[in-house]
Amino acid sequence: MSTSAHQVPVAIVGGGFSGAAVAWHLFRLRPDLERVVVIEPRAELGRGLAYSAADPSHRINVPAVRMTLMPDQPEHFNAWLEASGRLDGDPAARMPDGRNFPARAVFGEYVHRMLTSLGPRLQHVRAAAQDIEPVEGGYRIACSDGSEVLARIVVLAVAHVAPSPPSLVDRALAGHPRYVRDPWATDRLETIRPEDRVLIVGTGLTMADIVASLDRLGHKGEIVAISRRGLRSRGHPAEAHEPYGDFATEPAQTVRELVRRVRETVRAAAREGKSWHCVLDQVRLQGSAIWRALPLAERARLLRHLRPFWDVHRFRIAPQVEQGLDRRLAEGRLSLRAASLKTMERKGETIEVTLRSRRGARVDTERFDAVVVATGPAHGRVFAETPVLASLEAAGLARPDPLRLGIDVTGDGHAVGADGVARPDLFVAGPLARGTVGELMGLPDVTNYAIRVAGGVAAQLDARIARKPDLVQASG
Repeated sequence: MSTSAHQVPVAIVGGGFSGAAVAWHLFRLRPDLERVVVIEPRAELGRGLAYSAADPSHRINVPAVRMTLMPDQPEHFNAWLEASGRLDGDPAARMPDGRNFPARAVFGEYVHRMLTSLGPRLQHVRAAAQDIEPVEGGYRIACSDGSEVLARIVVLAVAHVAPSPPSLVDRALAGHPRYVRDPWATDRLETIRPEDRVLIVGTGLTMADIVASLDRLGHKGEIVAISRRGLRSRGHPAEAHEPYGDFATEPAQTVRELVRRVRETVRAAAREGKSWHCVLDQVRLQGSAIWRALPLAERARLLRHLRPFWDVHRFRIAPQVEQGLDRRLAEGRLSLRAASLKTMERKGETIEVTLRSRRGARVDTERFDAVVVATGPAHGRVFAETPVLASLEAAGLARPDPLRLGIDVTGDGHAVGADGVARPDLFVAGPLARGTVGELMGLPDVTNYAIRVAGGVAAQLDARIARKPDLVQASG
């Protein structure tokens, strides 16, 4: 086992899009920076969970012209896409109106190539960070390959953990050949036979991806998708408009007031011939201001009552995926139900399920050949199931945010310890900061927040240079 130690000014834990964006913009702010380490077990930086998907049916959810590593060049990715030839082998990626929705892996390739252009200044430690402890002048990070990274400043850009299957499903289906408990392991969908009757637990974006994958694999059987409200993700408008409305000037103090203002603005937009999409786009853009204005109790109320509705309107699906869902619905090969699981029992390879309808409390017993869990990331378990976060929590250096959406941070991205004090040299990037920052699930939001974190890191580096500290030394 290697005992090598890397000594660097900055270490980024997690090399998905969030970590990649922080690294890229940090070098833009500090081109004189000699080295940054990114600790990431995947072979290529910049892909992460979302953009390493090998399934070509998993497409970006917004047009390519709105996805970029550099907000000051909004069409950078689309220009790269057009010039790269990646569309030649995927004619379905180009819509009749000229918008491009390529596979997510293509965007991952774009980000990886951008990082590669930074050269040896960006060092990839291909391992998982397992433990972080404070040492004089910084932090010691123990990695799964036996190496150590000694850094003055650490940025946590760790990912969500896999969905948490309902316990009754896990108990009943342990060992079943067509039970897919992790929808991100798309190769497991290949065990589902073409005529199998499939139950998907969840009706959001992940469900849409699963249906697209099953279509690609030649599945012809019936699919039933259930969730508490039976809501599906919406698609994109036929005609795009600029964001509409204003929710940041004197933002609402209660969820009731926020909903009233959004509904009024949707009606105003409709009178001008615009769809609700542009109003929700403005809510997203002004999400941080909206979130900051809500007291903690109102934030919790919003999550409890409105989050499912927000998710299906905010996180839209690619037109190709939407068409696939619409086709199955029209043919009767897909049904979306507002229902909950009451019982589940395995009878050989057949799965007997009792479903309770949300409307009318009707109870039905049905049989399925396969079950796929699509309940979304398990935000509340991220500390328990991510070793590096568990080590930070045990040391009192970080803690879950009050709403259990991720990591508790200050408004400028510093991790908050058990004592309620922020650490100036420990930052959090990516969606796990959303409990404080607000909307951080869409790529534009993640990018803009990564730029803020990179600015904070650069400022901290400048402050340390002014103090002329000694670099942390490797022990042993």
